[in-house]
Amino acid sequence: MFRTMLLMLAALVLIAAWQSFPLLQAELLAGRAEPRVVTPRGDLAEDERSTIALFEQARGSVVFIATTERVLNPWTRNALQVPRGTGSGFVWDHLGHVVTNDHVIAGASGAVVRLADGRAYNAVLVGTSPAHDLAVLRIGVGTGRPEPLPIGTSHDLRVGQKVFAIGNPFGLDWTLTTGIISALNRELPSETGAVIERLIQTDAAINPGNSGGPLLDSAGRLIGVNTAIYSPSGASAGIGFAVPVDTVNRVVPRLIAAGRYIRPSLGVRAEEQINAALSARLGIEGVFVLEVEPASAAERAGIRPARLGRDAGFQTGDVILEMEGRPLRHVAELLAALDRHAPGDAVTLTILRDGARLGITVTLDAGR
Repeated sequence: MFRTMLLMLAALVLIAAWQSFPLLQAELLAGRAEPRVVTPRGDLAEDERSTIALFEQARGSVVFIATTERVLNPWTRNALQVPRGTGSGFVWDHLGHVVTNDHVIAGASGAVVRLADGRAYNAVLVGTSPAHDLAVLRIGVGTGRPEPLPIGTSHDLRVGQKVFAIGNPFGLDWTLTTGIISALNRELPSETGAVIERLIQTDAAINPGNSGGPLLDSAGRLIGVNTAIYSPSGASAGIGFAVPVDTVNRVVPRLIAAGRYIRPSLGVRAEEQINAALSARLGIEGVFVLEVEPASAAERAGIRPARLGRDAGFQTGDVILEMEGRPLRHVAELLAALDRHAPGDAVTLTILRDGARLGITVTLDAGR
C-alpha cells in the first residue's frame, strides 16, 4: 500500500513538472525573446492581383466631394458657409467635368472637389437631372489632369457579374468594395419623388458617402453610378443601386451642352429582359412595344402595343425596327436614338406589324 502511494505521488510530481515545463521554459528564456521568423507569403492570387490593379488604375479618376450651404446668422445677419455633406464623383473628360449624383449637391450653395493626389478645387455646377439622379460639376485643373474612367455598357450586363465600387463612405476616402450584380432593371423613387428606372442592384457595400461614385466591371470600365441603398438602419445591408452607364452616357452630354435634360418621349413601354427573350424566341431584332401611354406621341401615330388575350394568350404588338434609318436591337438603343432628338422633332420609325414592314412618322413629346 505504501509503495503504491509512493508511485502515485511520483506520478503526480512528474505530471506537474511536465505541465509546468513550458511556463518554466518561457520564464527562463523570456530575456532572450526575439521576433518570430516570417513565413514567406508567395505570390498573390490572380484575382487579388487583378483587383489591386483595377483599384490602382481607377483611384486617380475618383474624387471626394464636400458640399457647403449658406446659413444666415439670426443675430448678426451675416451669411456663413457651413459644411453640409460629403459624397463621391468621378472624372468624366479632360475638360474638368465631374459626374456625381444630383442628391449629393442638391440644396448646396457650394462644393469642393478633392482629387486623389490631395489637390482641391472649388466646383461650378454645370447641370442636373433629378429624374436620373445625375449632376455634372466642373473644376479648373491646369496641369496633371486625372484620366477619365473608361466607359462600358450596361444593356448587356448579367446577374452574377463581379462589380467594384469606389467612393468615400462616411467620409473615409477612396474605399474599395466588391460584390456582384444581384439584379437588373430595378425601379426606385429618388429624393425628389421621380422614379429612376433600369437601376443596377448590387451587393457590393454602398454606404452614405458612396453616392456619386463609380461602379466598375472587372475590366475597370464604368458600368454605373452608385446612387442609393436600401437599408432600415441607413448602412449597407447588401442591397445597393446604381444608375446604369447607358443612361449616364445619354444624359451627361446633354447636361454639359445645355445644363438640363428634357426627355424626348415616344410614349411606349419596353423592357430589356423581355425584349431579349422575345427577340430570341421569334428571331426578330427590334424593340417590342409592350404598352402605349394614353395621349402620347405613340398613340397619336397609331402604334399598337402587345395584348394579353384569354384564348390567344400573349400577342405581340408593333416591333420598332429602326429610327431614322438606324437599326434598333435593344431598348437602350431606342433610348439613345431618342436622345439624339428634342421634344417636337418629327422622327421616322420603321415598324414590323403582322409580318409587314411599315414606315410611320411620330412627333416626339417632352418627357417628364
